[in-house]
Amino acid sequence: MGHRLATDPAPFFETHIFVCGNRRPDGHERGCCASKGSEKIRDYMKVRAKELGIKNIRVNQAGCLDRCELGPCAVLYPEGVWYRLDSFAAVDDVLAQHVMQGERVLTLMLPERA
Repeated sequence: MGHRLATDPAPFFETHIFVCGNRRPDGHERGCCASKGSEKIRDYMKVRAKELGIKNIRVNQAGCLDRCELGPCAVLYPEGVWYRLDSFAAVDDVLAQHVMQGERVLTLMLPERA
């Protein structure tokens, strides 16, 4: 795992959120986050973060994050915490509790790799 060095520049964003936007063919055995609404989730998260006045945050669409069967999913850095974001309410919870309060939303966290 990488480690920050004293000579590294400061991170450009305090929080960087990647929301999976992967789209697989209909009927694919693993499914895909896009077919589960991840694009709307990402768009809502971007708007909501701005409405809440959260500074130094970036919400990006990612390609496949390789956990689509658990999605729609997102990963937050620098912590590397993964969440299932299946509703706007889930986005609100993650922004309020994880990003703003530094807590975790245990009911939405994805399990460790098996």
